[in-house]
Amino acid sequence: MPNSENTGGGAMPPENAGAHLGRLMAEIPDVPWYRSLYGNLRDLICPPELPPLEVTSRPVEVKGIWGLYGRQKKSFVLSAGFQTALVAVVALAGLSESRVPREVGNLIRRVYPDTAPVEVVRIRPSAKAGGGGGGDRSTLPAGQGSLAPARLRQYVPPVEVYNNLNPRIAMDPAIAAAEPVYVDPSIKNYGDPWARTGPRSNGSGNGGGIGEGCCGGQGPGNGNGAGPGDGEAGFGGPVFVAGRSGLINPVALYKPEPDYSDDARKAKLQGTVVLEVVVDRSGRPQIRKVLQPLGMGLDEQAIKTVSTWRFKAGSLDGKPVPVLVHVYVSFRLL
Repeated sequence: MPNSENTGGGAMPPENAGAHLGRLMAEIPDVPWYRSLYGNLRDLICPPELPPLEVTSRPVEVKGIWGLYGRQKKSFVLSAGFQTALVAVVALAGLSESRVPREVGNLIRRVYPDTAPVEVVRIRPSAKAGGGGGGDRSTLPAGQGSLAPARLRQYVPPVEVYNNLNPRIAMDPAIAAAEPVYVDPSIKNYGDPWARTGPRSNGSGNGGGIGEGCCGGQGPGNGNGAGPGDGEAGFGGPVFVAGRSGLINPVALYKPEPDYSDDARKAKLQGTVVLEVVVDRSGRPQIRKVLQPLGMGLDEQAIKTVSTWRFKAGSLDGKPVPVLVHVYVSFRLL
């Protein structure tokens, strides 16, 4: 059977699948593979030119979408009125004083206080600002040591060598000063800061205390304060203010970072504590007062930390001198 049609001229029934497959195979030209490959490569490199495509479609003109509703005065009035009302609301919001920004600003000032340095009146102690000395008439000069805590009132003078190991009433030693000076309470090696290093001794003075003079203080002066001065309580000897002509200011050599207090960390309090500090001749800081507090325990942390700092002492004409400086202790949360 040469094709898929009957001898009578009709189509082959669909059940005769073999006849349909034979007709399909008969229509495929039997071309060798190398000629087919050659033809494909030739068409790829030099494709045959096709006749131009004949376009039979034509554009149809339609009505514009903006003309469906025409121009309506009502729509124009509503649009202009809405825009005018929106501009008025924005202008009133910018000009009126809202309570929310004011409260937020107050909160920011409480949590993040202004940390810019404040202008303060610097104290310039005179050369006769009191002093201190004492001793127990020892044959040995007083040994060098740190200052005892300064208090407004002195009850027990500082001692380097105890003669009575079992007092009836035990009290912490202190020196008298017009303004309290913080000293690390863990430091107990009291002595005469102006003396040379030597054996432990209360000194050749009298009246209690440590030194060469009199009256329960510390140093070569007279009084229940400290230093080479005489008279009322205080720190004898001139204290130079940082910035003086010819004065070399102290330089911090050891300055550990302060710890955060629990309350300040919970409140996320940040800022700077400013301390007024006298750096003595040996480079040890004597904290006099807090000029700019933060609160929530950060002031105490700043005092505790700065008391452990060590400085290269300031000098004038090549000699070490005590210098009054302002120390800025920053607290920042990471």
